[in-house]
Amino acid sequence: MAASARSRNNVFAALALDRASERRDDEGWIETRRVAATTRFAVVRPDGKALVDAARRGLRLLAEAERAAWLAAAPVCYLGEADEVAHFAVAHAGGDDEDPLASALGGQWMDLRAAGLALPAFDAGLFAYARGLLHWQTRARFCGACGSPTIFVSAGHKARCTDPACGIVHFPRTDPAIIVIVGWRDACLLGRQASWPANRWSTLAGFVEPGETLEDAVRREVFEESGVVVAECDYHSSQPWPFPASLMLGFTAEAQGPELRVGPELEAARWFTVDEIVRSLADGSLVFPPPLSVSFRLIEHWLRETAGLELTALARGRGWS
Repeated sequence: MAASARSRNNVFAALALDRASERRDDEGWIETRRVAATTRFAVVRPDGKALVDAARRGLRLLAEAERAAWLAAAPVCYLGEADEVAHFAVAHAGGDDEDPLASALGGQWMDLRAAGLALPAFDAGLFAYARGLLHWQTRARFCGACGSPTIFVSAGHKARCTDPACGIVHFPRTDPAIIVIVGWRDACLLGRQASWPANRWSTLAGFVEPGETLEDAVRREVFEESGVVVAECDYHSSQPWPFPASLMLGFTAEAQGPELRVGPELEAARWFTVDEIVRSLADGSLVFPPPLSVSFRLIEHWLRETAGLELTALARGRGWS
């Protein structure tokens, strides 16, 4: 399977949307799309929750008349086009789940983690996109170079410093992070943090540092966290992860040897053989991350490639939380 196909299997990564980035600076065109009868608005609050329908089966998208009635003064950002429908994000200042907007429009508020597992792929991806963009705007109100206020331009995708002597244009921030499944013979390397639920183990991960390739980041993070030396690594897939602004870059890797020296970031790290995973999932003594995370897909891939086993079938719905 191609990496592009693997990425589409990841939650938040199957957003079939034409972002029309080349049209964002055309204010007339953006306004025409905003007021179109078919245009829809995704509503996101400062706490990161979005308005979904009453059955929690999809986003409760607003038509322009509804937006004008309820959120006329709220800023909007253009997201893109799908099936000739323009999609915008609108920031709602409310922070109460009993907000009258939700009850009046027949909706309720949902956080992104729940939405990733409950909503259709397009809706989950649109929510993630809107949340990430609006969150960046809350952190970009002032110029990072001179401290002057900024204004948002390019349909909400750029923040321009208002000081003529500076005038820097700031772009939405995305922090790349690697996440990797490391194999050694018939075992894979997993770690756990002290704050996690009992018996939960996951793949290793960490942020990419300046001046570092993705492969260098894989080698460094694995060694820092576990003492394991990575021999080779290969790209698997990617996943938008707006918690608040990351892009997860999944890798598979092979270790030079099994020696472990657990670093301070983890409570524990250890090798799990295929047989151990099968037995531990069956008796509930091993818990994996949910399908929300690319970590799940990496473990799934390793089991399939190493032993021809399917993680979902092994867990029978009990092996992640």
